[in-house]
Amino acid sequence: MDSDEGYNYEFDEDEECSEDSGAEEDEEDEEEDEPDDNLDLGEVELVEPGLRVGGERDGLLGGETGGLGPGGGGGGGGLGGGPGPGGGPEQEEDYRYEVLTAEQILQHMVECIREVNEVIQNPATITRILLSHFNWDKEKLMERYFDGNLEKLFAECHVINPSKKSRTRQMNTRSSAQDMSCQICYLNYPNSYFTGLECGHKFCMQCWSEYLTTKIMEEGMGQTISCPAHGCDILVDDNTVMRLITDSKVKLKYQHLITNSFVECNRLLKWCPAPDCHHVVKVQYPDAKPVRCKCGRQFCFNCGENWHDPVKCKWLKKWIKKCDDDSETSNWIAANTKQENRAVMLVEAGLVPAQLLASGTESQSPKSALNFFILKNVERNQRSRAALQRYLFYCNRYMNHMQSLRFEHKLYAQVKQKMEEMQQHNMSWIEVQFLKKAVDVLCQCRATLMYTYVFAFYLKKNNQSIIFENNQADLENATEVLSGYLERDISQDSLQDIKQKVQDKYRYCESRRRVLLQHVHEGYEKDLWEYIED
Repeated sequence: MDSDEGYNYEFDEDEECSEDSGAEEDEEDEEEDEPDDNLDLGEVELVEPGLRVGGERDGLLGGETGGLGPGGGGGGGGLGGGPGPGGGPEQEEDYRYEVLTAEQILQHMVECIREVNEVIQNPATITRILLSHFNWDKEKLMERYFDGNLEKLFAECHVINPSKKSRTRQMNTRSSAQDMSCQICYLNYPNSYFTGLECGHKFCMQCWSEYLTTKIMEEGMGQTISCPAHGCDILVDDNTVMRLITDSKVKLKYQHLITNSFVECNRLLKWCPAPDCHHVVKVQYPDAKPVRCKCGRQFCFNCGENWHDPVKCKWLKKWIKKCDDDSETSNWIAANTKQENRAVMLVEAGLVPAQLLASGTESQSPKSALNFFILKNVERNQRSRAALQRYLFYCNRYMNHMQSLRFEHKLYAQVKQKMEEMQQHNMSWIEVQFLKKAVDVLCQCRATLMYTYVFAFYLKKNNQSIIFENNQADLENATEVLSGYLERDISQDSLQDIKQKVQDKYRYCESRRRVLLQHVHEGYEKDLWEYIED
């Protein structure tokens, strides 16, 4: 694709800001403005490396598997596009969605502009700015547009009413041969080398290009770039940007920013969080449901993290924040170094019974008050230690499954080699597929177990939580056994024996995983779970 033709709205230069040509423009002033509704954006290739929009968060221990951080567990299978971790029976058939390319999203955006323009009849780039101001809510825009106060609407959107006479044109009384001084670089150029917006402020095209490039590439601004004149808030339209920018990379970045804004404002659209993936998932209604991109990444449409059944988005968000901040490190330091006086150390070491200090209150004698103060510090330190130990218990198991999940991804390469070896021992391609299936199930179980520890961390103890913990322990044990089977070397003598054991175990793992998830979801439906608010 020719980048220069990428995001261009086809426009008539007598309608958009252009290089001034003196006498020619005076003649054009007499012509009636016609709204531009030709929205030929051409073919837009949005895959430039390094210009990722909607990219993945850099989480705790995120790395080689493309997003196995606190929200990790995603990615597709490595052998023939099998289900990745987090996939499986929880994919709901009634939750319909489609995966769109960035080009399709851009065309969808153009259709929205065209639909609105059929009614309001404005230049396409002006309509795009108006829609963007209302977060692409066509109904809200229409309601405001016809409420009788257009000037206020255009002022709020920081654009000049296109039905008004252009102040820019009224100012073009100089000959194109006359020199003007640019108010940015203070160099003199012919009048024809200057251009500006409908606000009437004009600058040389070199300064315009550098200004727009800085805003786009360094500040990441797309739809909110305003006129460079001091105190002027009129926004630069798309045609002006694409006309004044010559660098194809800058144009491509601008396309990304505008398209990303459209996706972010639309609650039915979500970028795939996988690195270097530029697909968008479109749903019929937003919900915390699993969706799978064409790249293989399965993620939660509601929060954008990798699919995290059985824990809900709210608790996963709290967990990620807990892992990311330094509060637990601070708790550890406080619990192990906060020793106000030697008495606290003695009590904590068990050299002085705490009961000797228990009779003091803050309102009694100074000695009793000191005893009370010491005891309270001992109790606080003990609570801090207990809370930290509990957190570390769940965090360590969460991390262990995450690390194991990363290792299991490498198993796909090893299994592929084993499958080839087995076919050399008179086994057909179909007969060796059990190994790939086993790795698929193993990864699914690892991802589920990883998130069960997040769920359990916030879960209060009751009879149902005990059943959950038993299901969790059973699945965890079976998963470790299956992992051990897959790591063994397979010889000709043990081939049939290993095959039977692997098949039996992955079927058992599938069954136990299904039981665990069904029990958790039943608890959600019947409101059986109670939570710890930390």
